[in-house]
Amino acid sequence: MLNLNDLYFFVQAVDNQGFAAAARQLGIPKSTVSKRVAELEKSLGVRLIQRTSRTFTVTETGQDFYRHAAAVLIEAEMAEAVVKNRLAEPRGTVRLCASVPTAQLWLATLLPKLALTYPAIKLQLDVADRFVDIVREGVDIALRDHFSPLPDSELIQRRLSYQPGYLIASPAYLSKHGTPTDPDELSAHHGVLTSATETSWKLSNPQKHRVEAQPLPAFIANESMVLLEAALAGLGITCLPSKICHSYLECGALVRVLPDWTAGGVTTTLLMPHRRGQLPAVRVVADFLIAHLASPPVHETSAS
Repeated sequence: MLNLNDLYFFVQAVDNQGFAAAARQLGIPKSTVSKRVAELEKSLGVRLIQRTSRTFTVTETGQDFYRHAAAVLIEAEMAEAVVKNRLAEPRGTVRLCASVPTAQLWLATLLPKLALTYPAIKLQLDVADRFVDIVREGVDIALRDHFSPLPDSELIQRRLSYQPGYLIASPAYLSKHGTPTDPDELSAHHGVLTSATETSWKLSNPQKHRVEAQPLPAFIANESMVLLEAALAGLGITCLPSKICHSYLECGALVRVLPDWTAGGVTTTLLMPHRRGQLPAVRVVADFLIAHLASPPVHETSAS
């Protein structure tokens, strides 16, 4: 692979019709220009310029080479300009990924507003509950929901919100089976659970008391919206992050059970690879999401 700098010095020498004139134009020693052109000829194995103390003549091969070398330098300048333009204004494609609940509850309304505000930015959202390798898959921004702290990594991390886990049930279910007033009573109630192996809820209250409650497994699904619909249908009590059930609690379609207790919670964190995070378009999108999603929303709802 040829050294692009050597091509540059060769083209400058030809354009200025001599090493001395090119050196003056570039503000560097004549010996530097001469040496770089000599290195270029050595790597190519051919004479490009015939020079003596009084003459400077480009060979026939040198003339053909010059036309291509000049074109290469123009393309290089254009490539550099593209990057500089991208760094100067927010434009280009920004790839995002998020979980299904985050996409449905937050991004579905936010991203169209962002796209209208910055029409030069093209947004691509990948909605999936699987683990996404951000760097390997070329993702610019990820919104990740997690129960435990994320491991240390080279990614930029910005915590957006924390959503406590609420125990919820439909009014119809509670009317039929009664409303528990103590965690111990949950063992007699039907549970809408996320796993056949995780059949208990670890509860805590503001006084730092911690208990484990194990309901009667009545329905199992590992997807939040399915659990929500099961609770709405009256199948039993389930546990969901407040962001998912907030609107249903507000309108009375669901009731919060044991409102003084929470069952863990979900943290939403924005992650970006360091290099991509420096691009203006990525930075604009990240700042927009932080401004609209950073805490709150932690939804507190009465037990009515």
